[in-house]
Amino acid sequence: MTPNDQETVETPLRNVLFIMCDQLRWDALGCVGHPFLETPNIDALADRGVRFDRAFVNGAVCGSSRMSYYTGRYVVSHGARWNQVPLEVTQKTMGDHLRDLGVPAVLVGKTHMRADEEARSRLAIPANSPEWLFLSECGFEPEEHDDGLHPDERVRPDLPYNDFLRSNGFLGDNPWHTAANSVVDGDGELCSGWLLRSAPFPAVVPDEFSETAYMTDRAIDFMKKAGDDRWCLHLSYIKPHWPYVASAPYNSLYSREEMPQPNRTDAELETSHPVISALQKSRIGKAMSRTATRELVLPTYLGLVKQIDDHLGRLFAEMDRLGRMSDTLIVFTSDHGEYMGDHWMGEKDWINEEVVRVPMIVVDPRSQADGTRGTASHELVEAIDLVPTFVEALGGENETRKQWLEGESLVPLLHGKGGSERSFVVCEADWGFLEMSHYVTEANEPRKRRATMLRTDKYKYVLSEVGPNLLYDLDEDPAEQTDRIADPTLQPVVAELHEQLFDWFRHRRHDTTVTDQMIGATSEPGSTAKRGISIGYWDEEELAAGKRGELY
Repeated sequence: MTPNDQETVETPLRNVLFIMCDQLRWDALGCVGHPFLETPNIDALADRGVRFDRAFVNGAVCGSSRMSYYTGRYVVSHGARWNQVPLEVTQKTMGDHLRDLGVPAVLVGKTHMRADEEARSRLAIPANSPEWLFLSECGFEPEEHDDGLHPDERVRPDLPYNDFLRSNGFLGDNPWHTAANSVVDGDGELCSGWLLRSAPFPAVVPDEFSETAYMTDRAIDFMKKAGDDRWCLHLSYIKPHWPYVASAPYNSLYSREEMPQPNRTDAELETSHPVISALQKSRIGKAMSRTATRELVLPTYLGLVKQIDDHLGRLFAEMDRLGRMSDTLIVFTSDHGEYMGDHWMGEKDWINEEVVRVPMIVVDPRSQADGTRGTASHELVEAIDLVPTFVEALGGENETRKQWLEGESLVPLLHGKGGSERSFVVCEADWGFLEMSHYVTEANEPRKRRATMLRTDKYKYVLSEVGPNLLYDLDEDPAEQTDRIADPTLQPVVAELHEQLFDWFRHRRHDTTVTDQMIGATSEPGSTAKRGISIGYWDEEELAAGKRGELY
């Protein structure tokens, strides 16, 4: 081998960096075209990889969405429909699939997963066993697990982030609340970040002690410690999720005067849909729909995004120094978006684009991806696509995992080998856990407080278990301001979309204990007779023919 030959040898892909923000809207990035928010480090990822501009989550809230990301399965398949709903121990996760390849899945940050303690007790799995640690951490090896919501009533006494803050002079029982997520207001009073009026003021902690900085530091520490070992690191940021508190200078980078107008019309307040109406009338809906709230909160929200981008710049610089940029697949995405007053709603929990559409950037450093670098893909992709992508990128195969994985690997798209066969995406919303559900008189059964979205290139159809179904023509109405479900000219479209959704429901992969290969082997002509099951044979001659596979 000549020196020139050595120079052309490509570094094999060894690692995955899976970055997730919490509650980051798809349109809150510079590379997507935000009018003033600058995110140069995330934009640089887009320049090096593929930005999937039509990426969708499969659950409309943190818990259900993340369990789809982590299992590669739709919500109806994995069953964790909302926050704090345990993920059944029978569900395979990213950690299971990557462990088969000798690659541990490591966590820094948030999962919002709740362990299936009832199953642990029933199966007599010791609480301190390695097996239970793996299952209870959603298949991750927790470098640092922090779900990021620690009100005084729920705070862990041994929370590492609180220990870190106390070691840096921020004392108290819960400095997560009193320092990282509280402010000193204009009157010099300590004010909780849970209160929306606190949003314009800087957090008590400086930037270097913020949650975003802290989790970035933990990720850097892990990479240094890992050396040349293989890994999949899930860096799961807590922000820009509420409480809407940012350290200086990020609390004051943007002014209320430059905030864009919300996406809503007065006609939307006249909706006859009981769920949408209840979401609009809820405390969160009314609060986030007030102009004064939006003008205070949205600048801080964008500042939190800018803060993440700046700290990602630190992370990427360290990865470059360690030589990890050339052997690591990088994914940047979010678990869902945020209404921020659009459609007269706040938070998430429903199916508009502001919530279910997310940023997704994938960087494959290998030469096979050179032809797609810096491009934007218009393919419909889903959160469930990432696990099969990681499996394929790290040298595994997805064929024998089909009884588990319901997504499609993005590697062919990254390598310019044709488009996806997917014609629609699906997202499920379960609003039965919300307090507003008690004010929807039509919803007497909690398990019917659900809706399922099917979105194609042109239409969004919503099957609502309570209230009428919904239809949006995304070509004519991309802002989703006008429901067309009753339009007589679109009834053939409604019927077709309904049938597509029914077909989707019928083909979910619940029979996970058997593979297609196992079914095929069992049904192979002659296999039954060869196993000694001689049903329906008249004599030895017929039996011999049956063993040869002559069925008829």
